[in-house]
Amino acid sequence: MGFKCGIVGLPNVGKSTLFNALTQTASAQAANYPFCTIEPNIGEVSIPDPRLYKLSDLVESKSTIPARMTFVDIAGLVKGASKGEGLGNQFLANIREMDAVAYVLRCFDDDDITHVSGEIDPVADSEIVETELMLADLESLEKRRPTLEKKAKSGDIDSKALLELVEQIISLLNDGNPARQVTLKKDQQDLYSSLQLLTAKPVLFVCNVDESSAATGNNHSASVNKLAEKEGAGVVIISAGIEAEISQLDEDEKMEYLAELGLPSPGLNRLIFEGYQLLDLMTYFTAGPKETRAWTIPNGSTAPRASRAIHTDFEKGFIRAEVISYDDYLVTGGEQKAKESGKMRVEGKDYIVKDGDVIYFRFNT
Repeated sequence: MGFKCGIVGLPNVGKSTLFNALTQTASAQAANYPFCTIEPNIGEVSIPDPRLYKLSDLVESKSTIPARMTFVDIAGLVKGASKGEGLGNQFLANIREMDAVAYVLRCFDDDDITHVSGEIDPVADSEIVETELMLADLESLEKRRPTLEKKAKSGDIDSKALLELVEQIISLLNDGNPARQVTLKKDQQDLYSSLQLLTAKPVLFVCNVDESSAATGNNHSASVNKLAEKEGAGVVIISAGIEAEISQLDEDEKMEYLAELGLPSPGLNRLIFEGYQLLDLMTYFTAGPKETRAWTIPNGSTAPRASRAIHTDFEKGFIRAEVISYDDYLVTGGEQKAKESGKMRVEGKDYIVKDGDVIYFRFNT
């Protein structure tokens, strides 16, 4: 499991430029961080995690497989997308498949690039995107409501429960609030997920700034930061221009250039980190002579749930997990020495996997 992040935005905000820059950066990261293009607007990047390669070197694996993230450059949004304007229907369908949505917001001034609204206002841009998604959700729910009302009146318990939630969200949307702000009861989570609402997706604001603002941000990105705090959303400041430049450099040149700019890491790395934080994800590893691999799972996953990332049969036939922490694995010098020093733990179905755990699963076939 990795995660899919849809990149959306208005025309001329740098959305496609950013997508191209990020994927070019990934392709230039050599074998450690490979990139492949599945379709013209879909890019898969490997998630940079130095721990994976340290483990692989230690056990001398023949193959090293990182976890992956998928970027999807979704068709440009225009006002009226919820009513089918532009590529509206295709645009909305693509978003439904995403785990999270990155709103690319123009946070740079350039008289040579016309803004569709005539002025640079990233907060207003985000409101246009959000409004179109809310209108689409509202239309979807209002279409479902009559059928649910009919079934609820006939005594269908499931329909009654879903109708209650639908009406709650419709009220929220009518007040100009996205579905993700709904307060759910414990027994409503599965119902909520089944609605596949666009504004239920976690949001990450991506501020596309000029090169001089890449390290510190600017007044435009500051206004987005305030919005992100209010919304409980993630935010990343990236210069698409810088990302395009570093894609042409080798690793040493890249790090030197980033240091000169006061940037700790490439934008791709920061975007992935914020995505993980937003979706509350973590990584565990499997390691051996044949293969060392990183696996992405939700934080708080039990050992059986974590094993599902490898194969559903692992979860169904789960017996136990043999666990070594990442630090213990390195310090002791590998699995066998970790066993001998008492650093391997045998864990059952209730064990909550920790970030960086190195795990071997035992299961019935």
